[in-house]
Amino acid sequence: MTVRDILILPDKRLRLISKPVAKIDASIKKLVADMFDTMYDAPGIGLAAIQIGEAKRIVTMDLAKKEGETEPLVFINPELVDESGEVSVHEEGCLSIPEYYEEVERPAVVTVKYLDLDGKVQQAKASGLFATCIQHEIDHLNGVLFIDHISKLKRDRVVKKFTKAAKQAAKDDGKDSPKSAAK
Repeated sequence: MTVRDILILPDKRLRLISKPVAKIDASIKKLVADMFDTMYDAPGIGLAAIQIGEAKRIVTMDLAKKEGETEPLVFINPELVDESGEVSVHEEGCLSIPEYYEEVERPAVVTVKYLDLDGKVQQAKASGLFATCIQHEIDHLNGVLFIDHISKLKRDRVVKKFTKAAKQAAKDDGKDSPKSAAK
């Protein structure tokens, strides 16, 4: 399919609340295929549709441990329906905040209800990396980034860094290529 551009902090679209998918049709299936292509190309283990500019409640994940193997998972309209009182801490990163990692505390076990690509209601109990990843991606659907779970001081630093980088990139893009002297 197609590798799409991933939105990078401070893009304001990352703070949008995604809309539920009303019908799983060919356009949704193409979006899911594009999401997998984009996620694998990045490479990443999870991607929310909003990260490629689509404010739809869709998440793709692949937690395969062996290189060359894939275990693609699709969650449409995912919602957490239960979480354990126990917490775990995992280092998280994000394709929309490249090369920045921080430890985040989240519920250790969650239950997620969602639609699969055939429109069937599914439910899965998640723990470990699966629990961390699904919570991270559902946060994206709600306009929340993993940096919202760290201290304000650290969050402000990373936002400032990415805002400065975005301004520099925009400035660099605004420069014209050398114009030809010949007319």
